Amino acid sequence: MAKISDYALLGDCHSAALVSSDGSVDWWCPPRFDAPSVFAQVLGATGGFWSIRPLGQYTTSRHYLDGTMVLRTEFQTQSGVLRLTDALSLGAGERGHRIGYTSPHVLLRQVEVVAGVVEVAVEIAARPEYGLVSPTVAETPMGIEISGGADRLILTADRDLAVDGSLVTGRFTLAAGDSAVFSLHHRRAADPLTVPLDGRAALRDTIAGWQSWDGIHQDYQGAYREAVRRSALVLQSLTYQPTGAVIAAATTSLPEDVGGEANWDYRFGWLRDGSFTLKALWVAACPDEAHRFFDWMAASLGSVDAEDHVPIMLGAGGERDLTEHTLEHLDGYQGSRPVRIGNDAWQQKQLDVLGEILECAWVLRDELTDLSPAAADLLRSLADRAAATWREPDAGVWEGREGHRHYLTAKLMCWVALDRAVKLAGTLGAQAQVPHWSQAMKEIHAAILTDGWSTSAGTFTGAFGSDHLDAGVLIMSIIGFLPGDDSRVLATLDTIRRELGRDGLMQRWTGAGSEGAFIVCSYLLVQALALAGEIDEAKQIFENVTDRANDLGLLSEEIDLRDESLIGNFPQALSHIGLINAAWAIDQVESGAKS
Repeated sequence: MAKISDYALLGDCHSAALVSSDGSVDWWCPPRFDAPSVFAQVLGATGGFWSIRPLGQYTTSRHYLDGTMVLRTEFQTQSGVLRLTDALSLGAGERGHRIGYTSPHVLLRQVEVVAGVVEVAVEIAARPEYGLVSPTVAETPMGIEISGGADRLILTADRDLAVDGSLVTGRFTLAAGDSAVFSLHHRRAADPLTVPLDGRAALRDTIAGWQSWDGIHQDYQGAYREAVRRSALVLQSLTYQPTGAVIAAATTSLPEDVGGEANWDYRFGWLRDGSFTLKALWVAACPDEAHRFFDWMAASLGSVDAEDHVPIMLGAGGERDLTEHTLEHLDGYQGSRPVRIGNDAWQQKQLDVLGEILECAWVLRDELTDLSPAAADLLRSLADRAAATWREPDAGVWEGREGHRHYLTAKLMCWVALDRAVKLAGTLGAQAQVPHWSQAMKEIHAAILTDGWSTSAGTFTGAFGSDHLDAGVLIMSIIGFLPGDDSRVLATLDTIRRELGRDGLMQRWTGAGSEGAFIVCSYLLVQALALAGEIDEAKQIFENVTDRANDLGLLSEEIDLRDESLIGNFPQALSHIGLINAAWAIDQVESGAKS
């Protein structure tokens, strides 16, 4: 089984695929990020795959075509060089800021020999519904049809392929200048049959579509531009274009600890990370993308009254019920079980989400002059909820399942909710509520300074009445609760990076044991250091962490501190969001120093 870092992401802004460095598609979930897979070998040998590679020994190198999520892998063999180009089709003629708004759900693969002669092997083992279905495979006038469960696949190719039971195989030789293209079209059983795409034309259109988006949106010229640019493309790939939702990761159940049970489904949109996401979109993509994300959150939440549960996450279409279950037939990545579908964290009470959504509105404040009455009512309701519930315990930002506590991050984000609501009172039509909100803000501020500070440890801690540290507290200066150079903030920075960090690789909390370093925590540290004026250390840690990305610039959720490999769901939107925001923080401090 390939390492997590061996994978490349393909995206069409509807779904995602993972391709290993040796040319095997081991994950694809059409037609939507959280749909059942048709290839899932990354989670077990019975999950299905599509392999294209030379026969015999080879070495590989790969890169994305500039400004795209189109992958090019070159196989160097003893007899020649084979070039494999992979993409999920964006559809014919799609250009500009709404790439992927509609999608034909086609996996495109083209091989060409650029030197010498190469014998090529193709093997397709589609296994719909996470490997539960062994499909029927038959040749038809339109192409090879693969049918099983609710999925229908049509494979077209300009080379002869053979049907062998539920497998499709092929062997052919290409000389320099020769090429072959394969297109695997997906539809649901109830969908109408459509004429397959011209694979070569679709690939050209997909390259042009990505490069058009990149040319329009990539105007960031600040620090670490290329890393920010790649991260922006990753975020666009993980955006479900019909709604604007940004999906947390392309995968489910890639483990936080290899062989362990912390294997979660991340193929949903987290409102709880909303402000970090929106700021990254604003910096690295464009205001339009940020607006669509905010609109998705507001429309999906609807109205919120005093008794409503405010969800921390939603399905790509806005669904609330993400009930979790396990897939017992899959062995999991390197034996990491259980394999989970759905995520029961959707039911958790997390007060952080109140501040996240109001912070999004604050970031977009200059653009919210036409805020709808429903959106204004929602934001007022969330502020009222923060004022009413900030004293309550919750599950915490790290979604622990061991019970509720008075987490400091929750109190901080309730303060954010009220601070931003007060500042937006005119836009929200809420001047009458300002005294009530302001009083609650003062009470939260005082409680955090008193109950969140440990005199014995000389630091802000993870929860009231605890001496345990939590890297999430690094947001304190980022959200403006205290200045970055406040003595208490500096003491907390020193303690957290010493006790939870190693060369800037940060664990989440005291007592994390063998748990890996959470990449976003390192980028939060970078932001906090930049705000504290420690710009040289901020840059050193940024570069140290960013260098841990794979050869394509992709980041997972964690770095294993034992061997510094990438672990966790992949690629992880929040890690790339952290990268963008940290680069921006560094750039703003350096730009200010030069002015």
